Amino acid sequence: MNPVIQLAISDQIIDWYDHIGPWLFYAVVWGLVFAGTGLFIGAFIPFITGDSLVFAAGLVAAGAGVSNSTDSPVNIWVMAIGVGIAAWLGDQVGYTLGRHYGRPYLDKRKGEWLQNAIAKSEKFYAAWGWWAVVIARFMPWARVLIPAIAGISRMNYYKFFSANAVGALAWGTGLTVAGYFAASIPAVKNASYAIAIFFITASLIAGLRAWYKNRAR
Repeated sequence: MNPVIQLAISDQIIDWYDHIGPWLFYAVVWGLVFAGTGLFIGAFIPFITGDSLVFAAGLVAAGAGVSNSTDSPVNIWVMAIGVGIAAWLGDQVGYTLGRHYGRPYLDKRKGEWLQNAIAKSEKFYAAWGWWAVVIARFMPWARVLIPAIAGISRMNYYKFFSANAVGALAWGTGLTVAGYFAASIPAVKNASYAIAIFFITASLIAGLRAWYKNRAR
């Protein structure tokens, strides 16, 4: 996403704080992070439930943009840990819905193309699913779809569980803390963009390798 657009959205999110106060701000941020993947809301408003939201939450915790206050009552560690937990829960729900509802529904469809797609998806998640789940956190629409597709593909639950925990920590808690320090250390903001670019590049490489490997079989 264009950094200028992301910063504009972050500024709008910071404005929420002045209207709803600290406690409701916690609830709104955590609720949107959860709904982004758990309720698939991120497919429709990916940026309000994604990077801009958690980064702005960190800025608010640092007091940036908070009217008449340089000492925000929003605690960075409460916010960051809460974001991580909400992100983890959202993906767990997405995976569960995909596995227990999406897969039975698709199994009733006997089309050859669909069944071949499911078989290829299962191979992909068996080989690369762990990394796909982690990396998808840093890609707006992928973070919504990947958990459900992992469930549909019957990715090993324990692999998904651990990948989800790592992704939630790196993305949810990490970007929130990055927003907090970016308020006083501008270089942190640029570093967060560099990290996101790294993960996106790594995801493309992993995807191309998996595609080539499956094609060669």
